[in-house]
Amino acid sequence: MKILIVEDDKTIASGLEYSLQLDNYTTELCYDASTAAKVITDEIGNIDLCLFDISLPDGNGYELCKLVKKQRDIPVIFLTAMEEEVNVVMGLDMGADDYITKPFRIRELLSRIKSVLRRYNKQTQTKSTIELENILINTLEGKVYKNGKEILVTTLEYRLLLIFANHIGQVLTRNQLLERIWDVAGDFVNDNTLTVYIKRLREKLEDNPQQPRIIKTVRGLGYKVGE
Repeated sequence: MKILIVEDDKTIASGLEYSLQLDNYTTELCYDASTAAKVITDEIGNIDLCLFDISLPDGNGYELCKLVKKQRDIPVIFLTAMEEEVNVVMGLDMGADDYITKPFRIRELLSRIKSVLRRYNKQTQTKSTIELENILINTLEGKVYKNGKEILVTTLEYRLLLIFANHIGQVLTRNQLLERIWDVAGDFVNDNTLTVYIKRLREKLEDNPQQPRIIKTVRGLGYKVGE
């Protein structure tokens, strides 16, 4: 398992590299965006996960994330000293899978890495059914069941639910959701429409739509299903 680390603070970088190698990961370390971009272009097939500092001397982690996601769908975790929600949302909108704010405990980072990798491993396995609490999605039938009884959902509602189900534990921003359902059935989907569809899904899936346990709101960021 190879992890690309891009961090301009050499003290932090060396500590990360040492800790990851101690946990049996192989690492590739870069201190700037230009070197990282070359590694991504040349070696993306051998990289399993990326850790990107957002602020770099010759660029930023956002651009590196976009470069990675264009070439291959692998996990990206941002390392950031900036706690403002706008920076976190921007990273998630660009396809990042998680973020961790400095200073952080190495055990927390290792836990985040393992969690993200588990999600990706689950997504690569072909499943005919997906379970969310008391909800069962049968992807072969294209049907949704609650407590064993079929729930009637529209095409867009089903598509939206599948997006959540395929990203269990991951925070999805409104922009990410809009991008994924925009072209479905030729329907026009804007921000207000998305709000309506999430409300309808909650009314059909949740025991108490006012206190959702399945589709949870992550304040200032977006939505998440599962832990």
